[in-house]
Amino acid sequence: MNILIYFVLIATVIAGGSLVFLIPRDDQKLLKLLLAFSGAFLIGISFLILVPEVFSRPAPLAGLFVILGFLIQLALELITEGAEHGHKHEHREGEKVAPWLLLTGLCIHAFLEGMPLVSGFAKQVQHSLVLGIVVHNIPISLTLMGLFMHYGCKTGKAFIYLGIFALMTPLGSLAGLVIQNSVVTSLDFFFTYSMAVVIGIFLHVSTSILFETEEHHRYNLQKFLTVCLGILVAYLVSLLAH
Repeated sequence: MNILIYFVLIATVIAGGSLVFLIPRDDQKLLKLLLAFSGAFLIGISFLILVPEVFSRPAPLAGLFVILGFLIQLALELITEGAEHGHKHEHREGEKVAPWLLLTGLCIHAFLEGMPLVSGFAKQVQHSLVLGIVVHNIPISLTLMGLFMHYGCKTGKAFIYLGIFALMTPLGSLAGLVIQNSVVTSLDFFFTYSMAVVIGIFLHVSTSILFETEEHHRYNLQKFLTVCLGILVAYLVSLLAH
C-alpha cells in the first residue's frame, strides 16, 4: 500500500475532527448534509464497484460474508450507539463518560475497513475503497470529536483519541499485509471475503445514514439533491475505475 494513501487516511480523520471548532455545536445542518453525501457515496461505490468486483470472482460464500459484515456492524453499534452514521449519545448535562467503549467500537470498524487494502484487487478498486473510507471518515471524525468534547475530554486528549482512531485503517491494511506475506499460497480468497465483509459494513452504515439523516425519515429538497450528488459522484468514480 502506498505510504501516501496511509497519510491521506490519517490526515482526513484529523482534518474532519478539527471541523468541530469551525461548526457551531447547535448547527447540525452541515453535518447532516455531509452524512447524506457520504451515505449516498458509500452505497454508490458499493453497488457500482465493490459488489461487481467481489461477485465476479469464484467466491460462493461471498453473500454470507456480506451479511456477516452487516451483522458485525450491527453488533458494534451496541457500544458505539451509531456514531458511525452521526448519532450523538444523549447524556445529562455535566455528565462525563469515559469514551473507551465508543473508541473501541469505532477502531474495530476502521480496522476491518483496512483489511482488504493490500492486494488481490485492481488498483482502481483499492483506490475506490480508499475514497469511500475517506469520504465516510470526515463526518465520523467530526461526530467523534464532538462527542469527546461533550464527554469532558480536554482538547489535547481528544486529539490523542482521534489519532488512535485515525491509525486503525492503516493498521488493518498492515495486518492484511502480514497475513499475505506469512502464507505462501495465494490469498485471493482472503481479500475477496474481507472485501465482502467491508461491503456489508458499508451497506449497514449507508442505509442507516440515508434513513436517519432527517427526523421522521423525511428529506427536504436540499438533502435529496445532496444524496443524488453523492450517487452521481460514485458513478463518475466507477467510470474512472473501469
